[in-house]
Amino acid sequence: MTSKPTSSRIVLASRPSGKPVAANFRLEREEVRDLADGEVLLQILYLSLDPYMRGRMDDAKSYAKAVEIGGVMEGGTVARVVSSRDAAFKPGDIVLSHSGWQTHAIADGATLRKLNPDAAPITTALGILGMPGFTAYAGLRNIGKPKAGETLVVAAASGAVGSAVGQIAKIFGARVVGIAGGADKCDYIRGEFGFDAAIDHRSSDFASQLAAACPNGIDIYFENVGGHVWNAVFPLLNDFARVPVCGLIAHYNDGAAASEGHDQLPTVMRAVLRQSLTIRGFIQREFVDQRPDFYREATKWISEGRLRYKEDIVDGLENAPEAFFGLLEGKNFGKLIVRIAE
Repeated sequence: MTSKPTSSRIVLASRPSGKPVAANFRLEREEVRDLADGEVLLQILYLSLDPYMRGRMDDAKSYAKAVEIGGVMEGGTVARVVSSRDAAFKPGDIVLSHSGWQTHAIADGATLRKLNPDAAPITTALGILGMPGFTAYAGLRNIGKPKAGETLVVAAASGAVGSAVGQIAKIFGARVVGIAGGADKCDYIRGEFGFDAAIDHRSSDFASQLAAACPNGIDIYFENVGGHVWNAVFPLLNDFARVPVCGLIAHYNDGAAASEGHDQLPTVMRAVLRQSLTIRGFIQREFVDQRPDFYREATKWISEGRLRYKEDIVDGLENAPEAFFGLLEGKNFGKLIVRIAE
């Protein structure tokens, strides 16, 4: 009789106050239970690390349920089927799942999507052909709506979402200015991703450099960051500018005191009225019906060399927390993925 596998998993040990620390996580091991009808046992190969996970660590009201204390940290994964009680899956199949920070998981077969390793590297299902790529596509298609000749600015431009935003906007004919942290990232998005300009937000004269790179103002600003980047972008927005808001990573570790101080809302609202601005937050799942279009178009763009990607892969589940801390500080270079097995 084959012994049951033991799963290692990282759970939320406590809720952070400000920046998360190692003590907020705990590594546990547990024997995997027997499968019920319709279930599939997975061995996790790759885990996606994404900024939204910081919000799941808090118990504040949000668009999604918080991770419970003692619960496995959530996240998208690519996995191999070990055993199955769902006729649609067999051992050896590679699937996209949402199994979180662990080495093995039991999933309802209805929640899995089978991947074809011959069509694209399986890690792309967590990045350019996954949630980040679709976030870029949906935000542009439904809110940004770039037109030929317009200027688009995107923050966190070397990351999984930002790099896709810029490249897709280029395909639609826009002039693209990327904002990133460090000269190496700026050089990369210009040279590899074809951005028209790249500005280092760490520069002492960042705001003036951004203004010089956008002589005709900004028609679309794809917001991933907030903070001082938003402060530099805001005065440059043109009439009828569109601002898809999918992230505010500069504020994810803010405590309650961060809401104190000067209230900028009246200034922003006056500009919204005076300039007919569109500022629209969104969650990519709102546009789930557009995923088939995205898969078809993005796969074609990749095959044509018009949509490229960069991955930053860290080995070992035990290293996920430290990699996650770095993600929140912009230390990753490309889509951050943890390789758990091969």
